[in-house]
Amino acid sequence: MNFDLDKSIEILEKTPKILKNLLENLSDEWIYADEGEGTWSAFDVIGHLIHGEMTDWLPRLDLILSEKEDKTFEPFDRFAQFELSRGKTLSNLLKEFKKLRKKNLKRLSSKNLTYSDFQKTGYHPALGEVTVAQLLSTWTVHDLNHIAQIARVMAKQYKTEVGPWVQYLGILN
Repeated sequence: MNFDLDKSIEILEKTPKILKNLLENLSDEWIYADEGEGTWSAFDVIGHLIHGEMTDWLPRLDLILSEKEDKTFEPFDRFAQFELSRGKTLSNLLKEFKKLRKKNLKRLSSKNLTYSDFQKTGYHPALGEVTVAQLLSTWTVHDLNHIAQIARVMAKQYKTEVGPWVQYLGILN
């Protein structure tokens, strides 16, 4: 499928609802479970998504669309959520994510992007030149990636409990 802003928005709008429906009112064993040292729990992923809403997608889009000569992105701190989420509950994080996402989608819509805007470029410090279409596609796939990650981490909590069915459950292998 080629990039289509409306199709991306279909996913981006649903992500907060999907995560709320999946995670709200679950026990701590589901929320804080991870896959071992250096991996993330569902709680950590929600914090990461919030940090992205604040510092990644729209700030980078704004930079590309600006008149600035230097369109080099600020590096994204993939671990900032550990400090930013400290002392908060999952319910707090889910509400904050929903609020930020709604605000960002409203800002995105207000830009009235055109086909020529999608071709404009910025510079990622590790990846080099990227287009608006690539940035917005990545935002969409980033959401899907983290929804899948949360489901995988949760599923693996029962990996040994499923017994011989493990061979049929691709998410566990």
